[in-house]
Amino acid sequence: MLPKIEKIKGVHPGAVLRRELKRRGIESKLFALSLGEYPQTINAISKGRRGINPALSIKLGHALGVDDEYFALLQAYYDIEKERKMLLENQTKPDLAKIRKILFWDTDINKIDWQKNKRAIIRRIFERGSDSEIKEIISFYGEEVVIGELKELPQFLPTLSMNADKYFGINLISTNDANKTT
Repeated sequence: MLPKIEKIKGVHPGAVLRRELKRRGIESKLFALSLGEYPQTINAISKGRRGINPALSIKLGHALGVDDEYFALLQAYYDIEKERKMLLENQTKPDLAKIRKILFWDTDINKIDWQKNKRAIIRRIFERGSDSEIKEIISFYGEEVVIGELKELPQFLPTLSMNADKYFGINLISTNDANKTT
């Protein structure tokens, strides 16, 4: 039985096909010939070097007893995940030479999604960052965005409020108290 798509989103369909053929004890070459495909095609898919088109998805679905679109959906999810990773690698990011990696001890600084995690990044930098790191984050996001995020953050470390006051003249303690009552 092939796994549900929700559990394997982002996995190359060839890996799923290879595992299923192995589990069923079916030789890749004979399987390809039974589908009317070249053995090289199934081999390349199994090794992740080639994708699955809709026609092949239908053939695989019939042969393995799953929905016709099963492998096409896996291919689509894989392609989306691959593109997402490429976009993440190419997204704009602050000058990482100005930010100490130790500030992000719990993650790989090169894999941070700087837009999605902006609130957490601003918080961490304003709580634990040096002057040059804070200035880099302000330069990267812009003053308006940083101020907006700072006003929404709960206070844990006093350095957050001190740095907000130092760079923007904002008293976060009274700002957050006012936000709680409204």
